Amino acid sequence: MKRNPSKPFGLWSAVFLGIGSMVGAGIFVLLGEAGAIAGNLVWISFVFGGIIALLSGYSLAKLATAYPSRGGVVEYLVQCYGEGVFSGSLSVLFYLSAMVAISMVAKTFGTYASMLSVGSQQAVWVDGFAIGILLLFMVINLAGSALIARSENIIVIIKLSIIILFTVVVFFYIDPSLLSPKDAPPVMNVFSSIALTFFAYEGFRVITNTAEDMDDPGRLMLRAMTTAILLVMLLYVAVTFAVFGNLPLPEIIKAQDYALAEAARPVFGQTGFTVMAIAALISTASSINASLYAVANVTYQMAKNGELPEVYERNVWHSTEGLIVSTVILIVFVLFFDLTQIAAIGSISILFLHAIVHIGHLLKIRKTGASIFLVVLAILAIAVAIVLALQYTSGHIPHVGYFIASGFVLAFGIEIALRLLTRRIVRKQSK
Repeated sequence: MKRNPSKPFGLWSAVFLGIGSMVGAGIFVLLGEAGAIAGNLVWISFVFGGIIALLSGYSLAKLATAYPSRGGVVEYLVQCYGEGVFSGSLSVLFYLSAMVAISMVAKTFGTYASMLSVGSQQAVWVDGFAIGILLLFMVINLAGSALIARSENIIVIIKLSIIILFTVVVFFYIDPSLLSPKDAPPVMNVFSSIALTFFAYEGFRVITNTAEDMDDPGRLMLRAMTTAILLVMLLYVAVTFAVFGNLPLPEIIKAQDYALAEAARPVFGQTGFTVMAIAALISTASSINASLYAVANVTYQMAKNGELPEVYERNVWHSTEGLIVSTVILIVFVLFFDLTQIAAIGSISILFLHAIVHIGHLLKIRKTGASIFLVVLAILAIAVAIVLALQYTSGHIPHVGYFIASGFVLAFGIEIALRLLTRRIVRKQSK
């Protein structure tokens, strides 16, 4: 079948976009965070996280085919639940969850930058570097510079090449005794860490945003989604064996915020640590740049549609005031939450949003032609992951439940206030 030249996304371009979005800051920090919970059995957690991603990706791919829109998840919420307070509140919650995810990336950048420059993880350095990179890319996006945006594909190739080379070489130095199940934490810890490992795949949803620009999405969307997630799952499991086969668990827990770089030290020495840390800096910096660019555009469209206050659509230089507001919110998150808290809050919140989208999908199942069994299975798998994650996390981060609940309350409060003050109406984008 001939490609439509006016549609830039074919199968492999969509797959590459998905892989680039998934293999970013997540693997550089979430590997250590999840490993601190599940130990050397964390590879099982990455498999289960990948399976949930496949189920969720199936549901989203079917929705994307039925409702092609650059709005992605926000569009599906409105399509499934109608134009009301519920869908509007969840759209706001989705925005807040995106803020949490970007702040995690910024914290990761700060951690690696401080380890490289001063050799410590003192909060003042981590937060300073994190805030600095956020402000730098805010200015770059306000100035309208497309230089870094154009180099995203090159950056993806560089970081993937470094990670794959590291994994292949380090595999030859694995100590099988370090992977022995006898030294593993309780099996329930594996399931408690699934929310975090799913978070490492969460970038797969960007593939749905290509539906309008995809040549025959009905044929390619699901194939692109499945291929991207399976390839990333294979990479994550291989990286996990490489890391946990070369570092004792106590050392991984001690270096959990930069475990991937630390795992390069036994084989490559300080040079290996430095190269992996630089790869993390490149990866996180490019992710922050792309995310801020996307946030500026998405929030501008959301404000035009009545989904956010008007401030988000006011022009400043070559961008919007919404970019500045979002950056301020990110700085607050960076200052008041540590990396573990951000990872826990972000992973559980994102899982919750995915579950809500899939529940809504059941209302449109005839329109999408999806399998009821697979959509219900996605909902049940996500629900179990949320319960187990909350159960474990509440014992280690006592107030995590309050933080997540506060996010929900805040989202509904913003939605109701906007409707009362501006007579806000959320509009569907696709017909």
